[in-house]
Amino acid sequence: MPFKSIDELQRSLGEQLHSLRLAKNLDQHTTAEKAGISEKALRNLEAGRGSTVESLLRVLKALDSLEGIEMLAPKPSVNPLALLRNAKMRQRVRHPRTVQRHD
Repeated sequence: MPFKSIDELQRSLGEQLHSLRLAKNLDQHTTAEKAGISEKALRNLEAGRGSTVESLLRVLKALDSLEGIEMLAPKPSVNPLALLRNAKMRQRVRHPRTVQRHD
């Protein structure tokens, strides 16, 4: 998937939330009330016109759809800094070569 602009990402997320809400057969009033946000905030979120992270999370919770939230910012399974530190610790100690003279 090519990188999208922030506006495109917001619209896409809004469309997905809208579809999810409709699939659960909920209207905006009921969803907004259940989420504890205003209908205008929900309309803005679904239209991709910006919102707060709190509003997004409240709507996802109201739609019983928090199961994928950890995918937004997954924890790295491998810590690159730890790998780098381990690689440095495992390097062999190098002694300068001495030149032997055969006279």
